[in-house]
Amino acid sequence: MNATLRRLSTVVLVMFLALMVSTSWIQFVAAGELNDHPRNVRGIYSALARDRGPIVVSGGEAIATSVPVDDNFKYQRTYSEGDAGAASVFAPVTGYFAINGTVTGMERYANSYLAGEDDSLWLDRLQNLITGEEAQGSSVETTIDQDVQKAAWDALGDNIGAAVALDPKTGAILAMVSKPSYDPNALAVHDATEVKEASEALINDKPQVNSIGGEERFSPYGPTINRAINATYPPGSTFKLLTAAAAIEYEGITPDTSIPAEVTYQLPGTTGDGGRVQNYGGQVCSDTGEMPLKDAMRISCNTSFLALANEVGKDGMQQMFQDFGFTESIDIPMSTSVGAYPGLSDTATDDSAARIALSGMGQGDLRMTPLQVAMMSAAIANDGDLMEPYLIQSVRDSDLELVSQTKPSRYKSPFSSSTADALTEMMVGVVNDGSGTGAQISGVEVAGKTGTAEDDPRSPTLWFTSFAPADDPEVAVAVVLENEGQSTDESTGGALASPIAAQIMQAAISK
Repeated sequence: MNATLRRLSTVVLVMFLALMVSTSWIQFVAAGELNDHPRNVRGIYSALARDRGPIVVSGGEAIATSVPVDDNFKYQRTYSEGDAGAASVFAPVTGYFAINGTVTGMERYANSYLAGEDDSLWLDRLQNLITGEEAQGSSVETTIDQDVQKAAWDALGDNIGAAVALDPKTGAILAMVSKPSYDPNALAVHDATEVKEASEALINDKPQVNSIGGEERFSPYGPTINRAINATYPPGSTFKLLTAAAAIEYEGITPDTSIPAEVTYQLPGTTGDGGRVQNYGGQVCSDTGEMPLKDAMRISCNTSFLALANEVGKDGMQQMFQDFGFTESIDIPMSTSVGAYPGLSDTATDDSAARIALSGMGQGDLRMTPLQVAMMSAAIANDGDLMEPYLIQSVRDSDLELVSQTKPSRYKSPFSSSTADALTEMMVGVVNDGSGTGAQISGVEVAGKTGTAEDDPRSPTLWFTSFAPADDPEVAVAVVLENEGQSTDESTGGALASPIAAQIMQAAISK
C-alpha cells in the first residue's frame, strides 16, 4: 500500500511540475511571440484601447496621434489630423497601425515607446499599476525637418521616386520622401473589411513607368514601399564617386592624374560589339584619348571609369563597397535594404573582370537604395567619416520627461580626409561647370554628382547626389527619379534630378 501511494505521489508531483513549467514557459518565454501573433485579436484590442504616444517632427508638430473615440477600441490612430494630403507627405516615416495587425514604419519599429511598454519606462508602468491609471505611450520625436520634408515632397512633384536628406555631421535624417505615397488614415480605420480592401488596392497599385520600346511597364514597387530605404536601383554615374574613392585611396591617383578617356571601352574578357561600351550619347570625352580624373568626373566620362574600376580591380572595388557598409542593413529604426555588388550578394554572383569594370560607371549587377547614395555624399562631406543614419531624435514619457536621446555615432570610415577633399574638389567642378549645373544655388558652393542609369526594359532611372555648402556641409542629398529618363540630353539626372536636389538643399541650409 505504501509503495502504491509513493508511486501516486510521484505521478502527481511530476504533473504539478509539468504544469508549472508549461505555465512559466507560456507566460515568460513565449509571451512575446504569442502577443505578436497576427491571430491574437486580444493583443490588437488591447493596443487600440491604449493612448499611444504621438510621433512628432523636429520642432514638435505631431504627425501621428491617438484620438479618443466612442467605440470598442477607445482610440483612433490619426495621421496629420486626418488630412490625407498632409499624411501622405509623412507616410514613409509614420507607417500605419491597422486593425488587422499590420503595423509599419515608426508605428512598428518604435512601438515599445509609443505603446509605453519599453523597459526604460518601467517606473511609469509601476506607477500606473499602483494607481490604476490608464497607461499612456511616450512621444517619439523624429529628426525629420518639416520644412525640408515639404520642400522634397514639392520638388519631386508628380515623379515616381524618392529623396533623402541627411545631416552629414550627425547622420540625422532631415527628409525622407517616397512617391507615389498613400494616406495612412485609410488603413487605420476600425473596420476590418475596409482596411483589407484599402490594403489590397495599394498592394496592387503599381504605378506605370516609362519603358523602352513603348510597351506598358509597371514599377516593381507599390505606394506602401518606402523607396528611400527599401527600393534598390542601379546607381548610374553617382557610383563614380565610389570608383574614384577606391582609385585615390588604393592606387594613389589624384584629381590631376591623367586616365584613359577613349570613345569606347572593350570590357575585359569580351570581344566584338557586345562587349563594347560607349560614352553617354556616343560623346567624345577627349581628342587625345586621355584626360585628368577631375575632368572625367566633371563631364561624367563613362569609359574613363570603366578603365579605372578595372585598374582598381575586384578586391579594391568590393572592399570600398563593403567599407561603406552597403552590404549591411541599418536600423534607423526601420530596417533598410542592402545593396548589391558583383560577388557580394546572391543577386550579383558574377564578379568577372567585365562585371567589375561595368560597375565602375554604376551599371551591371549593381543596386543601391537612395539612402545609400546619400550616404556616399555624406561621407565625403564629413571628411571620410560616415555617421550612422538615424530617425529618432528623442523619446519623452507622458509627463514630457526625457527618456532617451540619440547620440550621433560614427558608422564607417571608408576613406581618408585627403580622399574626401579630392572628391569634394571634383564634385564642386561637376556643379560649377559640368553635368550638374542644375544644382547651383546662388551664393552657395555646391558639390554634386549626376547619374543616368540604364534599367532595361524600363527607361533610364535618373539620379543626383550632393552636399552643401561645400566648405562647411549642412546637408547631403540623394534624389532618384524611377524610370523617368528618355535617353535624351533633356532627361538626364543632371537635367531633371539636380534642380530637385537644389530645392531640398536650399530648404535645409536656410534654416
